[in-house]
Amino acid sequence: MASPMSPIEAAKLTLPDIITGHTAGLSVKTNSSAVTLPVHFPGTGEIITHLQEDNAAQVNSAVDAAKVRFQTGEWSQCTVDEKQRVLRATAQAVRNQAQELALKESVCAGLPFAHLAARQIPRAADNFDFFADYIGQLAGETYDQLPEYRTVVTRQPVGVAALYTPWNACLALSSMQIASCIAFGNSCVLKPSEFAPLAVLQLVQLLEAAGLPSGVVNIVNGRGSVTGAALAKAENIDRISLTGRGATARKVMAAAATKLTPVHFELEGKSANIIFDDADIDRAIDGALVSAFGNSGQICIAGSRILIHANVADRFIEGFVARTENLKVGDPLDSTTEIGPMAFAQHQQQVLEHLALAKDTGATLLTGGHAMPELGNGYFVAPTVFQVSDNCSPLCQEEIFGPVVTIQVFNDDEEAWTLANDSRFGLIGYCWTESLQRAQAFQQQVDAGTLWLNTPIARDLRAPFGGFKASGIGRDGPRHAADFFTEEKATIAALGKPTLRKMGVSRH
Repeated sequence: MASPMSPIEAAKLTLPDIITGHTAGLSVKTNSSAVTLPVHFPGTGEIITHLQEDNAAQVNSAVDAAKVRFQTGEWSQCTVDEKQRVLRATAQAVRNQAQELALKESVCAGLPFAHLAARQIPRAADNFDFFADYIGQLAGETYDQLPEYRTVVTRQPVGVAALYTPWNACLALSSMQIASCIAFGNSCVLKPSEFAPLAVLQLVQLLEAAGLPSGVVNIVNGRGSVTGAALAKAENIDRISLTGRGATARKVMAAAATKLTPVHFELEGKSANIIFDDADIDRAIDGALVSAFGNSGQICIAGSRILIHANVADRFIEGFVARTENLKVGDPLDSTTEIGPMAFAQHQQQVLEHLALAKDTGATLLTGGHAMPELGNGYFVAPTVFQVSDNCSPLCQEEIFGPVVTIQVFNDDEEAWTLANDSRFGLIGYCWTESLQRAQAFQQQVDAGTLWLNTPIARDLRAPFGGFKASGIGRDGPRHAADFFTEEKATIAALGKPTLRKMGVSRH
């Protein structure tokens, strides 16, 4: 009797041999002369498929297809009711295929399947429903304050957007980018991460099955230095939105500047998690574990700098380290896994280099700090906790993007606020306290775009999301998406026949 297949062996049977882009409703034909990139399963390191990289010519074709589709008006000028129908049908299709989508994300990025199925995939569906609701409530503006005139402000879609999404939450973030773009009638070209392309391609198929005209959403695949660079430089791009790293954003921004193309960037974080001595310590430990190690630590909103009040430091550290050591690390396809591998080999190596540097710069290792070869050839890093005394340490200043946490002890409130703000980033802040005064000070003192008080990660899609300083430019959110993805137009009309100046009239 043949032995049963492993989950990854079964998954590989459903994957194409070559992953190609998606333009104007048709997958791009496989090009034998194109560069192909291996796609690895991070849990074992084995190659599961290959990705065909799109060059500048293919990128330009995708942009042209999006522009043509926009100009036809089939989507850009259709009714709000029709847009809502497509968005809501897509949301339901995502929910119906949540298991398959989660599997495709997991085998590409190594993120725990259970986390994807329970959180990221439902979030992707919610994004489409949310923008369907929002466009149904969006209203223009009318001003009557100017005597004898009425001013009406309307919006129209901008055209074609270039969208870039990373590998750590590819479907969740791609769905937000796509939904906020097309809800207002735009077309787009999306470049997902070359490490996690599969679920996004399926999402586009679901959109078109739901009634979205082909060519409204187009996919190009490849490395940032090739495909991403070509997309940033392409003609006929009216907006650029990128979620990723600052180094990439700087290159994209330089390209955008040549055409004065507006940009929106959601970038890195190095967020402080402040725990005061009046906090519910047990809940703070629960929340700190979620914010630090959720998504295997590969998340921009990680609370990876824990600041703990000296009065409760020993109790917190003991409990936090013990729970960290009890986290289940392993196969991301196992539903009980809490920490999966790093997404690709180079990233694992970068995380390990940070750990080695930390040990050489005076940080005290409390647990972890090493690769996990006992789990096989996957890209695993043990959940790691360091205690540091200097916030200038690279551990405290660089976004490591892995299951790595630092703990610093502070003595008073002002020291906590100073440490929290001592960063070039300003994406998220966390705080645990039962004091109303401290909670208000947290809101006023910490320089970050989103603050979470007595809770780990929670997101209200009605609220803006984005960062201070090097954490980004602009905000996600319904009003901000409307401002970014539409052009406002003011029409001033005379009411009756107001008096006009008479020029060129002879005066005797």
